[in-house]
Amino acid sequence: MALARNELSKEAVDRVMAQAKAAGATIVRPAQDVFWGGYSGYFADPDGHLWEVAWNPFFPVNADGSLALPD
Repeated sequence: MALARNELSKEAVDRVMAQAKAAGATIVRPAQDVFWGGYSGYFADPDGHLWEVAWNPFFPVNADGSLALPD
């Protein structure tokens, strides 16, 4: 199981990955373009929990981070 965090851009994914590494996380897979059209990477936090940080162009998110549901 992995915990996931969705970001608003590829650049935001890179920032979160860098913050995680600076805080002691181990980068498991650097952020990169993925087969389904998004961008994601994985890190393990100091307790060993696996996290995915992703940008999904098909998952609409509002500026405040909430899910943008269609009307």
